[in-house]
Amino acid sequence: MIKLRCKKFFRSNSKVASTNAAAAAAASGGDAKLGDEIKWELRPGGMLVQKRECVEKDEESIITLTVSTVSQWHDISVRATSSFGELKMILAIVTGLEPKEQRLLYRGKEREDYEYLHMVGVKDKDKVLLFEDPAIKERKLLNLAATSGPVQVIGGSTYHTICV
Repeated sequence: MIKLRCKKFFRSNSKVASTNAAAAAAASGGDAKLGDEIKWELRPGGMLVQKRECVEKDEESIITLTVSTVSQWHDISVRATSSFGELKMILAIVTGLEPKEQRLLYRGKEREDYEYLHMVGVKDKDKVLLFEDPAIKERKLLNLAATSGPVQVIGGSTYHTICV
């Protein structure tokens, strides 16, 4: 007959004391951490759940973007949940370009007006490139040339007089 040795499964006294303190805190309505209290809420379906802690700071929701054009740059502060269309409206005030004349590039891709900054991954102090739409720019130049008057022919090439 083989005799098996019995192992004792118990913890040291220091661990047992800390476990008892956590159990006493949980029994008194607190969290496992000492001194914390669990807040409960009743959902519309009748489910009792632990209340979520929503910490939203105004400082975190406002981001500063560096918008760079060909020759200059602007620091613009907007909400992180804004769309690129809203950013274009703000840039229209700063640059004088209408929103439909602007093209915004972020991370090498042109972004549409309906895309949101936070969904694309724009963070504080990121850089966004602003270009004027080439088709609209060309149309403006043609309209300006048509209204400015005569076309001068110099050396066989046609030149348009453009006043800036």
